[in-house]
Amino acid sequence: MPTRALLYRRPTEPQAIQVVFDESVYLVRLRRHRQARRYTLRIQAATREVVLTMPPRGCLKEAKSFAEKHGGWIAARLHRLPEAAPFAHGTVVPLRGQPHRIVHRRGVRGTVWIEIGEDGGRSLCVAGQAEHVDRRVNDFLRREARSDLEAASRAAAAALGVRLRRVSVRDQSSRWGSCSTTGVLSYSWRLILAPSFVLDYLVAHEVAHLVEMNHSARFWRLVDRLCPHVRRARTWLDMHGTDLHRYGMPALPPLPARPLAGLRPRW
Repeated sequence: MPTRALLYRRPTEPQAIQVVFDESVYLVRLRRHRQARRYTLRIQAATREVVLTMPPRGCLKEAKSFAEKHGGWIAARLHRLPEAAPFAHGTVVPLRGQPHRIVHRRGVRGTVWIEIGEDGGRSLCVAGQAEHVDRRVNDFLRREARSDLEAASRAAAAALGVRLRRVSVRDQSSRWGSCSTTGVLSYSWRLILAPSFVLDYLVAHEVAHLVEMNHSARFWRLVDRLCPHVRRARTWLDMHGTDLHRYGMPALPPLPARPLAGLRPRW
């Protein structure tokens, strides 16, 4: 094994540590980075994960002390994120940009279906036991996303005269879509929560990469050719994109009773 690999190897080091602040426990994931020069903390808004980056020669004791010192900052930043919206009875979720209230229908046959009331209100009805609501709503939204994204991708590919190999749908936290050199398009299923013009833009963006694997002027001309709402969709994503990640997330622990001090870590 190379000397450099031995230097960074920590075979018994835990992947995460726990930080207690005001009777709440926060899980902090540890990450070593060879270019890091100090300990740093960050919150991944999409996943609500707390990440502590350590320098190569940093020790676990110092990392834990650093995290505990900034427990107030961790708590404050997490509670400043948009409120989590778990898939449960009564939660309102957007489907293709329109609000749908989850309604648990225990004892009714079926899985998940949409009902529109006399007042125009939309319900996402879920049959079965209460403990299955989260999974059934999640599965339903993923199926709807796959159907919409596959149809839109194949239509866009036909418009450009190109072939795509496959369309996959995942829960990507860092990007809304991607295109491989082999013709596989991957999307975040959460695009089914956005208005249709946003989904159409992301599809146009990835399908255009089947022709131009770059962001050149020619690439953007292809995107504009496929989607007339590019600027509107990009503006919507900038303003509301992060908010889509809160749906299906478990609720955060209660906010501590007394005010937090030192909201921003100093290092």
